[in-house]
Amino acid sequence: MPIRITIDRMLAERGMSVRDFADAVGITPANVAVLKNGRAKAVRFSTLDAICRVLDCQPGDLLRYED
Repeated sequence: MPIRITIDRMLAERGMSVRDFADAVGITPANVAVLKNGRAKAVRFSTLDAICRVLDCQPGDLLRYED
């Protein structure tokens, strides 16, 4: 899929663990892994909202298009 989610980079920049991030967003660490590994087929807007709130970023900071 040409859309990449760069959560791993954002977590590293903020010094957050996957566990802390998952707890703050309200998703499981397994679902964080699905997002990080590019296996997600969809992301709910409510989840995207929570991710952006926790990471203090915009959706465009998380999503990258690769041709």
